[in-house]
Amino acid sequence: MDETFSALDVQTKHKLQKQILEICKQNNKTIIFVTHDIDEAVFLSDEIVVLSRRPGRIKKIYEIKMEHPRNRNDPEFEDLVSEIIGEIGKLEND
Repeated sequence: MDETFSALDVQTKHKLQKQILEICKQNNKTIIFVTHDIDEAVFLSDEIVVLSRRPGRIKKIYEIKMEHPRNRNDPEFEDLVSEIIGEIGKLEND
């Protein structure tokens, strides 16, 4: 799924993200998301792959250990979002 929720308002986006997690859980399915929304990636993912600029190569892989459902206000959640944003910032300087 590529930038699936990017054009939605925040309330609708968050509602659909929760529904996607429920569908995955009920059906034991895996979904690969492509997103630039770090908050979305941390909320949905069990694993996040950060790619380099061109050519796109794996720069870093984050395994997310937090249980679902995740709380966006949890300090662990916020710290991980900040860490990934910092990693992406390093890529911009490369």
